[in-house]
Amino acid sequence: MTVKKQIRVILKKSKIESTERQKQTLIGLGLKKISSAKLLNDTPQVRGMIRKVSHLVSVEGE
Repeated sequence: MTVKKQIRVILKKSKIESTERQKQTLIGLGLKKISSAKLLNDTPQVRGMIRKVSHLVSVEGE
């Protein structure tokens, strides 16, 4: 049985000045308010989403 690696994503900046696509990406990651955090599986899809909003979030557990 393999153990899936997980990462914690935290919303650090406001999404007010972001584009609609970036706002939808944050919703997809499960981040709604500043300082909200989500524990996600480390997959290429999640990494791509994080890359699109990297200026708004911080990642722990890399």
